Amino acid sequence: MKKRVVIDVVSDVVCPWCYVGKHRLEAALALRPDIETEIHWQPYFLDPRVPREGMARVDYLSRKFGSDERIRPAHERLSRLGREEGIEFHFERIARQPNTLDAHRLIGWAEEAGRAGAIVEKIFSQFFSEGADLTQIETLLLAAQAGGLDVEVVRRDLAGERDVAAIEKSATSAAERGISGVPFFIFNNRFAVAGAQTPDMLTEAMDKTLTEAA
Repeated sequence: MKKRVVIDVVSDVVCPWCYVGKHRLEAALALRPDIETEIHWQPYFLDPRVPREGMARVDYLSRKFGSDERIRPAHERLSRLGREEGIEFHFERIARQPNTLDAHRLIGWAEEAGRAGAIVEKIFSQFFSEGADLTQIETLLLAAQAGGLDVEVVRRDLAGERDVAAIEKSATSAAERGISGVPFFIFNNRFAVAGAQTPDMLTEAMDKTLTEAA
């Protein structure tokens, strides 16, 4: 019988380190094929002040960092790091900073269908590689399609208020529990790892979790 670990990943799809963290988690899992894992994606709002309709990226960066020029070295570093992780960051393509409520709603529905991983990856790629606007329903429908969800059902649900309150409550709860940065990995609700740590550190956390369970 395989050992089993449940991993809750608290993240936001506009967080570049969360994208890196996803790939590093996958690398960690590849190192430990003897461990059976169940991964759940939990919502977090990196900046809850972004309006529902989103805002111009240049205005967002200016408000958060003083100017988009100040963040450029960090973007260049992330672009280099991303290539090492199999990620193509193209920050220059991002014109709109989205509110991620609807993206998290879609991920929640994908969780129910057991297809969240593919949809999370698609949304990350849409935003960071393609510069797509995540506040547009058609953008999210492409992600839903990539994950094998019923696109027309998702279109209907996105047009309504399904799970808006639930996502807002979950994201607020994460902040209230003291999670102040993402990605944040929780193993069997016992051990936690903050940040996009290396695969070795993530496998170490899984081993500690299993040791504790034993």
